[in-house]
Amino acid sequence: MREPWVVGVLLAGLLLGGCGDPASAPEEPAPASPRASATTHRRAPVSPGPEPKRAPTVLYLGDSLAMESRAVLGRELRRDLKAKYTGAPYSGTTLCDYLEGTAERSLVPAADKAAALVRRLRPDVVVLQFWGNSWGYTPCMDGITYDTSPARYFERYDADARRLTEQISAAGGGHRPRIVWVSQGPDPITPDRVRRVNALYARRAAASGGLVADAGRAVSPAGGRYTWTQYLPCTSYERAHPGSCTQPGRDRTALHRDDDPLHFCLAPTTSRPKPCPVRSPGILRIAREITKTVRQAAR
Repeated sequence: MREPWVVGVLLAGLLLGGCGDPASAPEEPAPASPRASATTHRRAPVSPGPEPKRAPTVLYLGDSLAMESRAVLGRELRRDLKAKYTGAPYSGTTLCDYLEGTAERSLVPAADKAAALVRRLRPDVVVLQFWGNSWGYTPCMDGITYDTSPARYFERYDADARRLTEQISAAGGGHRPRIVWVSQGPDPITPDRVRRVNALYARRAAASGGLVADAGRAVSPAGGRYTWTQYLPCTSYERAHPGSCTQPGRDRTALHRDDDPLHFCLAPTTSRPKPCPVRSPGILRIAREITKTVRQAAR
């Protein structure tokens, strides 16, 4: 009875860790002062409502799901909100990797810890997107895994979320950034774990004046928020943009590759982490949902 579970956990480690091969250093984050988008035309915003009073400065942190979405989210934020954007995700990470004081036991160097980046960039909004490393891939989890001890895993994850919120807020000083937690989509391996991780994000946002971008709902079936699926019906946007609806004859689009049920990039993963190089509907759906919430956070 235990063999399928072990195989599933190993698969998760290979997939989420595969974008962050320990033999390869994480991809360098975007420059602190990214160049303005080359796109000059404006399209209708993804979310109606008043524009922020000024272009927000946005910092994006996370794991391999954030790494693959990094370029698309930056494009959407610049196009929709004229945002000043920095993405600094590291594949294979979890919340504790971005905590100051863990440089010797994490995959994120001291200069790119969340608080260090907040002090340097002075963002208005910090977006956090973490699947919830659950198999001990990163040393800062001290070997605590969901498989061996769910109670300890959630206790530690909740404590790390609280500490990360506190460090980000303290680093902001008089310019405290608004934190946006990104909810995760359905997980075919540990569906209840992701449900509880998302609930933890919602509680942390409510307790600290943050917001939740329910990006996971954008990649879930209607009426099945935690039901995993490889395909969803095409949206009107996808139908109107060639290539965005991957199977127009069946009016459905692919969210995942056949060999990767967790990531949303439709290109194969590589040993060196990088943003997704191909058009991927799941990534765009997630990025547009995050952009809508950043708009709200920046008002």
